[in-house]
Amino acid sequence: MEGMLKISEAANLAIHGAVYMLRSDPGETVSVAEIAGVLGVSKDHLGKVLQRLTRMGLVRSKRGPRGGFSFHGDPAKVTLLQLIETVDGPLPRTHCLLGRAICGGGQCILGGLLQDIQLQVTTYLAQTTLADMKQRSPLADPTAKLRHKR
Repeated sequence: MEGMLKISEAANLAIHGAVYMLRSDPGETVSVAEIAGVLGVSKDHLGKVLQRLTRMGLVRSKRGPRGGFSFHGDPAKVTLLQLIETVDGPLPRTHCLLGRAICGGGQCILGGLLQDIQLQVTTYLAQTTLADMKQRSPLADPTAKLRHKR
């Protein structure tokens, strides 16, 4: 289905990686290898995503043997929409499931369903912060036993 909400793997890694970093004390770094191991993803891909977040000022990086990444900022002020758009750019607007208007310029046979769904998803992403995700996710709980997938 062309035009439905698509969140790239990179944006997904940005969200999950940021939430994982929140389990550490502020300023404490977490290695890419650790995060990648927990998420079961490529260290290289994750590293590139975290570098993007570093350039945007959401994450800090530290080089060296004890290096890694740490979340920088107030998780209550960073929304999922900001993270997604930092990595993927603006969410596309959906007007037709087929990707082209076939209803002759008239009313879509689905009515305003697609626009309503898009508004709900965008609103949810814009109102959900990393602090909200930290409360919900075992990724941010330092006492949680996480299974390394690699």
